[in-house]
Amino acid sequence: MAPRAYWKGSLKLSLVSCPVVLYPASTSVEKTRFHLINRETGNRLKQQMVDAETGDIVEGEQKGRGYELAKGQYVEIEPEELEAVQIESNHTIDIDSFVPREEIDQRYLNHPYYIAPDGKAALDAFAVIRDAMKDQDRVALARIVLTHREHVIAIEPMGRGLLGTTLRFPYELRDEAEFFDDIKSPRITKDMVELASHILQTKAAHFDPSEFKDQYETALKTLVKRKAAGKPIKLPEPEQRSDNVVSLMDALKQSLKGKSGAKGTRAPARRPSPQRRAAKKAHRSAARQRKAG
Repeated sequence: MAPRAYWKGSLKLSLVSCPVVLYPASTSVEKTRFHLINRETGNRLKQQMVDAETGDIVEGEQKGRGYELAKGQYVEIEPEELEAVQIESNHTIDIDSFVPREEIDQRYLNHPYYIAPDGKAALDAFAVIRDAMKDQDRVALARIVLTHREHVIAIEPMGRGLLGTTLRFPYELRDEAEFFDDIKSPRITKDMVELASHILQTKAAHFDPSEFKDQYETALKTLVKRKAAGKPIKLPEPEQRSDNVVSLMDALKQSLKGKSGAKGTRAPARRPSPQRRAAKKAHRSAARQRKAG
């Protein structure tokens, strides 16, 4: 069964228009989720709205929307007043311009959607718009109303369809200067940069999302299965960290030789403590005795 469309309307380029449907391109359905429960009864808990000052439970008819003018001072906005400023959806994606793909700052990318033609009658116009964008290697910038708000959406060809990605507005982005201006410029040698460049070359690859492994999600699923089966959960021993300081140059050299045991951007591997070595040795000895028996 085909997924339900999130939005239906028309894609419009000047006087050319065709019916289209939008489907969310991402999903969180497969992620492991937990609910708050009562430990004594095992029942799921229900959240309630409570007055921050009095502690009284607030029922549905008492709930309202307010904008905080100052600390603890709110101006209440009525539902009909909100409706006065909401943009009425005309169910049309109006293409305003076409821009080079490389000019779109990735920080603006928000939510992705698949755009497909709605019915056979839309195929010709849809294909014309899609193939024209392929020919020009440009991304369309358009306007669309979703959930009573107008969004800018970037549209580009993807296979037989189109990919639309809503964009953030400038006020939604933080200025990088707040975070980068205080970064000092240390003196690093040319040798260090060359060593780091060699490490990068040894890890050169192509983007392949099928290689992404959500290890935490896998561990969560295993944990839930073991718990549901009544099996014990073994807690990991706290990792003992060494105070040994490894120089940056040594770390680069060891990484290049493949002797650091580090992966990705992790710090160089440190030798295990004497206590951990003794524990491992005892574990191996016990295993050999069991095997011999």
